[in-house]
Amino acid sequence: MEPETEGPPPTAKVTPLQQMLASCTGAILTSLMVTPLDVVKIRLQAQNNPFPKGKCFVYSNGLMDHMCVCEDGGKKAWYKKPGNFQGTLDAFLKILRNEGIKSLWSGLPPTLVMAIPATVIYFTCYEQLTALLKAKLGENETRIPIVAGIVARSMYWYNFEVLKKWLCEKSGLYEPTFMINFASGALSGSFAAVATLPFDVVKTQKQTQLWTYENCKISVPLHMSTWTIMKNIVAKNGLSGLFTGLIPRLVKIAPACAIMISTYEFGKAFFQKQNIERQ
Repeated sequence: MEPETEGPPPTAKVTPLQQMLASCTGAILTSLMVTPLDVVKIRLQAQNNPFPKGKCFVYSNGLMDHMCVCEDGGKKAWYKKPGNFQGTLDAFLKILRNEGIKSLWSGLPPTLVMAIPATVIYFTCYEQLTALLKAKLGENETRIPIVAGIVARSMYWYNFEVLKKWLCEKSGLYEPTFMINFASGALSGSFAAVATLPFDVVKTQKQTQLWTYENCKISVPLHMSTWTIMKNIVAKNGLSGLFTGLIPRLVKIAPACAIMISTYEFGKAFFQKQNIERQ
């Protein structure tokens, strides 16, 4: 009599509504955990180089970047509040002690209104496209993550799926654990951050130029193509100019991707277990 071999666990489909709930939870947790990092970064920047009226800066809640324009709010605006910070940790402690914990999440509500719907649509579309492609091409078709990722958002998903599968195989597991999802999300997010940083640098320059043209009536070459702007950056600052701000971007994006994807996968696993028990 041959010994019984342990097979893959039973599966059940996760409904689109459950996928939306899982991605919504991930988006909220990501925003809550990453926003304080950006608030502190902006406060440190404003301390070293005060933002005058009309100056714009980039604000991120961990899911989306937003171009913000300084208003004439004196020291009342959250990014203009006075402080004598000696570093990141010192800024955290002084903001908590002098301004209260709410200050670390300044500007969060309006960005959540934009970020959560976009994230929910993105993740749900990816899952539905992946399921459709698997039904058409087969479960093990390697092109599925990259095709679904292109349609849903970017190459990020391809790296995540490959890393997740590789880590599961190395661990001898059929299903990824929370830590496997967390590590895969952090690594794939880091790869995507490095690969897309040059385009993000160009995007920021274009946004700044557009704002300057519309508000200050200064003649700037808005017709310049992405490739032309890249060549100008390299000519002025070298190849490293295309990767300006890489370390802060990695510090923010890697944990944001890890939190978002691991929470989302955990939520899917939770609903899948509930569906199996109902069956």
